[in-house]
Amino acid sequence: MSTHKTLVFHPAGGNVSISARQDWYIIVSDDATAAERYAAEEFQKWFSQATGLTLSLDTQRDDPDANRGKIIISGSTDLGDEDIEIIVEDGQIQINGGRPRGTLYAVYQFLEELVDIRFLTAGHTHVSDASALEIPSGRYTYAPPFSFRWSYYRENSEVPEFAAKRKVNTVTDTENLGGKTQQQLINHSFHALVPYGAYGESHPEYYALVDGKRDTDTHGGGPQLCVTNPEVIEIAAESAIQQLTERPEATNISVSQADTAAYCRCEPCEALNEAEGSPMGSQLTFVNAVAERIEKGHPHVKIGTLAYWYTRKPPKTVTPRHNVQIQLCSIECCTLHAIDNPDCEQNQAFCQDTIEWGRICNDIWIWNYNTNFRAYDLPFPNLQSIAPNVRYFLRNNAKGIFMQANGNGLTGEFSDLRNYLISHLIWNPHLDANALLTEFVNLHYEAAAPPILEYITYLHDNVEARSLHPRCFPTPEDVGLDAESTQTIFDYFQQALALVSEKPEIRARVEKASIPAYKARIVAGDEMPARKRQTLIDEYITLCERYNMSHAAETQTAEAYFEELRSQ
Repeated sequence: MSTHKTLVFHPAGGNVSISARQDWYIIVSDDATAAERYAAEEFQKWFSQATGLTLSLDTQRDDPDANRGKIIISGSTDLGDEDIEIIVEDGQIQINGGRPRGTLYAVYQFLEELVDIRFLTAGHTHVSDASALEIPSGRYTYAPPFSFRWSYYRENSEVPEFAAKRKVNTVTDTENLGGKTQQQLINHSFHALVPYGAYGESHPEYYALVDGKRDTDTHGGGPQLCVTNPEVIEIAAESAIQQLTERPEATNISVSQADTAAYCRCEPCEALNEAEGSPMGSQLTFVNAVAERIEKGHPHVKIGTLAYWYTRKPPKTVTPRHNVQIQLCSIECCTLHAIDNPDCEQNQAFCQDTIEWGRICNDIWIWNYNTNFRAYDLPFPNLQSIAPNVRYFLRNNAKGIFMQANGNGLTGEFSDLRNYLISHLIWNPHLDANALLTEFVNLHYEAAAPPILEYITYLHDNVEARSLHPRCFPTPEDVGLDAESTQTIFDYFQQALALVSEKPEIRARVEKASIPAYKARIVAGDEMPARKRQTLIDEYITLCERYNMSHAAETQTAEAYFEELRSQ
């Protein structure tokens, strides 16, 4: 049985045996939702693969034959949206979940935890032999602590059926997958609320005053707004209300800064900021004013804003209205160390801001960074900090969590492993991250697992030994890459490939994982003859193309990067 316990077990004594000796069947109600019917079909499919028993799927609830075992799959309005309740008793198992997604998640949790199935990647599900399955009797329950969970990988958005298995609830409206949460990511939105194209020429005073001039730069969703201008407040509120009218199912909306530091320095804005000790003084005053207007027509909608970059520090006296959400962004933090690591000075300011926001806001969301945006496929040592960070966010009352990674690419460094690890932990922050990581590597890479696990340990230890504190845009030097370390990394993957030479499917997985080893040698390896370097580049590009790399970095396509390499 699984060592990764999520379900809270209330034992009743004894075991329930499911085997060919008893005629078990699956029941789903006539009025089941599309997601609940799909959940029953998924249970039937995967249970058959694990046990060898193909159970019939029925809508009949009354069966006079007491010898038949029933597996009842149903939804409940008495449970939270994604809550799980599983009741195992003699001759009957009930798998219940809240609507709209809870039942589907309950089925997948049952299959993972009680049948020992692992949904590793979109193309790789590990099915253990459960032909002699016995399940302890009792009641199993779970309620996820984060209502908004986004492991931001393209694999999830491209294969939403897999995202559902990983319980990522932010990527699809598909009805049979239970749809996605109606909470939206809190994001940059000034450009949509007061569009520069509509007002810039006629009302330049609506936009930020920077160095004595009204800003006209639309980079990053700019320009920023003059947030103390009364007309800007009214226009932003009207725009937000119009958006909500067109999207009545929404439960929140973003009213948030552009992705630029060119905030308004006009006299009223600066006076507020100086008095409040942070540019968030004027920003939050503006958001509160817009939120007050929105509440009149949409009292149940939350207004979200970023505490990001220059607005991360809370103001001294201005506090968020009761209908305002704060999304804290950790972009300045060290990615090697846990955010609350007392020995990492780089993270201390973020921790202090988190504590202060927690004192004045009860609806905090997190935007955390889990890739190298400068080079998606460069070795990136943050695997050991993911779990403690998620637990830190939970302790500080976070309700939603966006784990940003290379969402526009498929071949970032260990993207498969990271998605498995992150999606598990934002569903249940208390899981053993090292056990999850080891399990994935062993199941996915099989015989090649030992050198890959050694590489992961080496990568983190190497950066730690050099007293480095990489952020999410690190250079090769920032993550400890030089001639010696890149050769060591490359050798680990050559060892891994040699161990799976006779198994094409496993070799393909290792080849994909080895792309960062090639990248590291290309950008930080020792000097080598031109012909040898060109061969290395050719091998790297071949692997990238074979495994569908689309982006080399957040803002650079793979093809553009390949052309850059070829021209060197």
